Amino acid sequence: MPKLLLATSNPGKIKEYRFLLEGLGYQITTLTEEGIAKVVTESGSNYEQNARLKAISYAKLSQLIALADDSGLEVDALNGEPGVKSARFAGEAAIDAEKVSLLLARLNDVPWEQRTARFKCVIAIASPEGRTELCYGECHGMIAFEAKGKNGFGYDPIFLLPETGKTMAELPLEIKNQISHRVRASQQARQVLQRHLV
Repeated sequence: MPKLLLATSNPGKIKEYRFLLEGLGYQITTLTEEGIAKVVTESGSNYEQNARLKAISYAKLSQLIALADDSGLEVDALNGEPGVKSARFAGEAAIDAEKVSLLLARLNDVPWEQRTARFKCVIAIASPEGRTELCYGECHGMIAFEAKGKNGFGYDPIFLLPETGKTMAELPLEIKNQISHRVRASQQARQVLQRHLV
């Protein structure tokens, strides 16, 4: 069974991708399991550049097919911020709760109808020879007035899905994994990975 390297050290992402890419015919492995300590800096100016940079770097390093993503939260009232800087919005070492607090503070006086937002995800799949394919996913919602829920990670506790009346972090994983931006990009990624096996 060929190996597929998940090019992330984010435990939340690893857990989701293991679930989303199950049954594809790959042995899913991680940077830690492969003994890769090198950190690839996300120096791109958009999701596509960052995802491709990570996937190509780790595919070459490991000589495995590598899957990397870059994703972010875009808030309309903040002109699309934090966007590509979502992970570093409150500083390099900030924990999720600090990022959420900062975002809520920036939206303090913004009324409900102007709190529209979307999660975006771009997945890059790279071969050791440097061939890459990109997959895209989006999920639209609103920014809640306070954090709710213990599931998920990142901005999930304040990303409210109007059709459910719940934040992403209040949903069970199996529901989140039907509607999230990462799911939508993963559905395309599954097709790409199946082609690699043929």
